[in-house]
Amino acid sequence: MPDNKHITHPEDAKRIDIHDLHEIRNWCQAFGCTVEELKSAVDAVGTWAKDVTAHLNK
Repeated sequence: MPDNKHITHPEDAKRIDIHDLHEIRNWCQAFGCTVEELKSAVDAVGTWAKDVTAHLNK
């Protein structure tokens, strides 16, 4: 089944797909961060949203 790009939230709200531009946009909006900040956080702590949240809130 192809991805539905009209979905406005991540398919798996527990993980961040840093290779999907739609998810990047949605996560950046949710976290209130830039793409660079999101990618840096994922590089630092991995793709689990809870870990990225904690990292961005430091």
